[in-house]
Amino acid sequence: MSKVYFTTARATRWDYRKSLVGRLDSLLVESGLMSRFGREEWVAVKTHFGSEGAHRIVRPVFLRKVVDSLKAAGAKPFVTDTVRIMGLDYLEVANQNGLNHLSVGAPVILADGLYGHDSLLVKAGEILGDIAVASVIHDVPAMVVCSHVKGHIQAGYAGAIKNLAMGGVSSAHREFGWRKGRGSMYCHGEVPLTYDAEVCEYCGQCENVCPKDAIRFVGEKFTYDEKQCWFCGRCARVCPTGGLTLPSDDTTFQKSLAESAAAVLSTFAPGKVIYLNFMTEIQPECDCMPSCDTPMLQDQGIMLSDDLVAIEQATVDLLRKADPLPQSAASDRGSKSGDDVLSVVNPRNFALQISECERLGLGSAEYEVMEV
Repeated sequence: MSKVYFTTARATRWDYRKSLVGRLDSLLVESGLMSRFGREEWVAVKTHFGSEGAHRIVRPVFLRKVVDSLKAAGAKPFVTDTVRIMGLDYLEVANQNGLNHLSVGAPVILADGLYGHDSLLVKAGEILGDIAVASVIHDVPAMVVCSHVKGHIQAGYAGAIKNLAMGGVSSAHREFGWRKGRGSMYCHGEVPLTYDAEVCEYCGQCENVCPKDAIRFVGEKFTYDEKQCWFCGRCARVCPTGGLTLPSDDTTFQKSLAESAAAVLSTFAPGKVIYLNFMTEIQPECDCMPSCDTPMLQDQGIMLSDDLVAIEQATVDLLRKADPLPQSAASDRGSKSGDDVLSVVNPRNFALQISECERLGLGSAEYEVMEV
């Protein structure tokens, strides 16, 4: 069985070593996984920079510990993500959320360039065909995937698989656009967005949440640029009246995530990618939304593994045992002790992304937890 190292978020003694930061130190040392990275080897520390208004990302203090551990092994780390909004704006967002060279101890860069087009097509699978993997992630020899565990509009659950599948690819390929980029996982452009003016309240939430500026209101006239849209479904998600709808194929989407993750990992030699899942501030939505709700589950801790499937399965299994928090999306939906809170808040078949990754040979769902 694959080993998954775990340390709890509970701090029951007034001792730095029992803090979550101190426990991460121990996790990195006792697992021995950081020794896989050689002297002068460039290592990408892949995370999510968040958004203006969404601040519950992996905190800089944790990323700094990962960076310091890599430096201690002689490696040369940098912290990276792919473009969600225009590159210069995204770097400003990262800085606002506390991610910069001074805080994390390493350069903070965009893996697919300032315009989000620096990528290479990589064979993906039956659904996607091939996909535009960010050039830096494609070329770097090693990576530590630091994922903030949370809910997700379409994925239901977002952890390491989602971080690879969506965060490791560009939003749009330079030549083929969104159809070979991140947007290819969303609905595949087969079903267009529909707008019902009769129920629209002109609240503007859809315009505010669109990552591609594809929606505009001029007075009370709705405009939509289909060429810019990557069919992510955020606008339909936030519409309070049902004025916007975008039908989606949940099964195809979950399988697409696995295919994309496999494509990203295919650019690395075996054993050169490890995973850290941070089960902290577990909010109901992705870090790319323009706000973040209160956590729906209590902080659980941190998991570490070199097996993508094992760490995701172990994370989900642990979260399923956690009680919902009051004054959260979980309590709003009537979730109670014993419920699978992730499924209650975002009813998606997120187990499929994990089983598909196992089918594609990306790891094993059989795991052993090594508590640190």
